[in-house]
Amino acid sequence: MNDSFINNKYNRRKIIHVDMDCFYASVELRDKPHLKFKPVAVAGSSQSRGVITTCNYIARKSGIKSAMPSIMAKKLCPNLIFLPVNMEKYKTVSNEIYQIYKCYTKIIEPVSLDEAYLDVTNSKYCNGDPEEMARQIRKKILDDFKITASAGISCNKFLSKVASDWNKPNGQFAVPDSEIDKFVLNIPLKKIPGVGEKTLLILNKNSIKTCKDIQNTKEIDLINMLGKYGTTLHNLCRGIDDRIVEVNKISKSLSVEDTYESDISDIEECIEKLNILYLELISRLNKPQYLNRSIKSCFIKIKYNDFKTTTSQMSCVEVHYEIFEKLLKKNNSSIQKPIRLLGVGVQFNNNPNNQLNLNIL
Repeated sequence: MNDSFINNKYNRRKIIHVDMDCFYASVELRDKPHLKFKPVAVAGSSQSRGVITTCNYIARKSGIKSAMPSIMAKKLCPNLIFLPVNMEKYKTVSNEIYQIYKCYTKIIEPVSLDEAYLDVTNSKYCNGDPEEMARQIRKKILDDFKITASAGISCNKFLSKVASDWNKPNGQFAVPDSEIDKFVLNIPLKKIPGVGEKTLLILNKNSIKTCKDIQNTKEIDLINMLGKYGTTLHNLCRGIDDRIVEVNKISKSLSVEDTYESDISDIEECIEKLNILYLELISRLNKPQYLNRSIKSCFIKIKYNDFKTTTSQMSCVEVHYEIFEKLLKKNNSSIQKPIRLLGVGVQFNNNPNNQLNLNIL
């Protein structure tokens, strides 16, 4: 492929998103080939408090997915084989795969142990062809580690991430500049970052079911429906994403929040919602990119129906539910104003090598 053709396909940035296929499960099955054709899940525990970290595609056919309680997964697939998490092994493999990325670019943003963004805009390898670079990276991972990876290639992080899921497992998909307008029309709304069940429900209630529907909706109307995320959605559904690939990006905090269809007016309902948010926060804290982080505080966010927002935090070294309930009751022993949004989160210490302490009660 000649240079002029490549440049015509990608006049802007060239971003590759590499996403390992069922990473933890793939590493385990590589080392336990006798389980290759059986449903397998990697989980902290097979008991009621355990949560599925990942599973192979055979298990996924039974409806099992990441962050699902182990006891629920067992009901869906009684013959499911549980394997314990071996984080040190996964880190070792991830670090070695990272060395492959460095052969093609120094601008790398690891998202977690199993995925990363690579900015290859100025890379001279493969005559500057990002699609060939992705093919070589995936082949090298397969040859060296006997596991598969998928990749997406486009001009920004959003499009490359969506594209990496297009031909999974063990595939890749490219969205050149000339095909962006057509491609975004086929993206399911649930594949867009930030569009969860609640947001999807709001959009559907407003007769918005496709990216084309969003393109036909005024930005101000999206903002009225979804707050400032309306602007983000307005841009993403046009294939616009100006985020750069950030080298050594370290998150300072992690939070989970939810905006409710009906305002919360009593403390009992508030506590019920708080517990759901807490469990979601714990699930996210169990993801690989956070397991080596220690915390310095927990916080809670409350937005009332008059859109006034209050936050409260407490210094701590462990994460458990009682902290958040205490923060909630600190200023809301009785609900004075209806609440439309609740959020819980943690702030991390600056040193990413300190171990996160999860005390799940």
